[in-house]
Amino acid sequence: MFKRSPSLTEQTKNYIKERIIKNEFENGRIPSENELATTLGVSRTTIRDALSRLELEGAVVRKQGAGTFVNKLGLQIRSRLEEIWSYENVLRAHGYTPSVRVLQTSSLAASTLDAELLDIKENDLLFFIEKLFFEDDNPVILTQNYIPQALISRDFQTEDCQRPIYDFAEICCEQQLAYYLSEIVPVLAGEQIGNALHLSAQTPLISFEEVGYNSDNQPILKSTSYFRDDLLRFRLIRRQV
Repeated sequence: MFKRSPSLTEQTKNYIKERIIKNEFENGRIPSENELATTLGVSRTTIRDALSRLELEGAVVRKQGAGTFVNKLGLQIRSRLEEIWSYENVLRAHGYTPSVRVLQTSSLAASTLDAELLDIKENDLLFFIEKLFFEDDNPVILTQNYIPQALISRDFQTEDCQRPIYDFAEICCEQQLAYYLSEIVPVLAGEQIGNALHLSAQTPLISFEEVGYNSDNQPILKSTSYFRDDLLRFRLIRRQV
């Protein structure tokens, strides 16, 4: 039923989650591993791994001796903070119709901090992309992305800058993003960010300050994202360990 890429486990997880969202499991009870394996044409190990991922996300709960059940509260977690996702998909998951506008692109000299974070020399050129994401007609996310200009290996078009920054890095720099090292930082909007997001300069915001790395643990990009929390909220499930 499924192809080999992406992984069978991920495809299986996505299939089960889609059925959960559509409320297709009677009384919220997930079929047995054997039944799911037969239906999907995959191994019980694949089913078990997929259900484990859904349990980690909070979408299902397992009850010893009773089976696996939909966790309706867990479905409120629309975007997992430890996953890399496009902001368009985040907005869709929250029920919005997203769009993106590139505000500016330019070449900038790397500051001392930029050089340290990106393992380049101070004043090396960075390619800067600033984008604004809208839900319906309201600006909700502002992103500022920096890529060492030396990594850009081909000419690009305006539409390339509209792509998620990790897609831009892969297409235009031949660099694949493996993971982000992220910090969640509270900030005041300030005049520039406030104007872009239609907020006063004194509005408190949540921002993500991130450095992206390839599979060789080399930094390939730096990003800062600012969110309007009156329009977009992130939730997570914290467990006792």
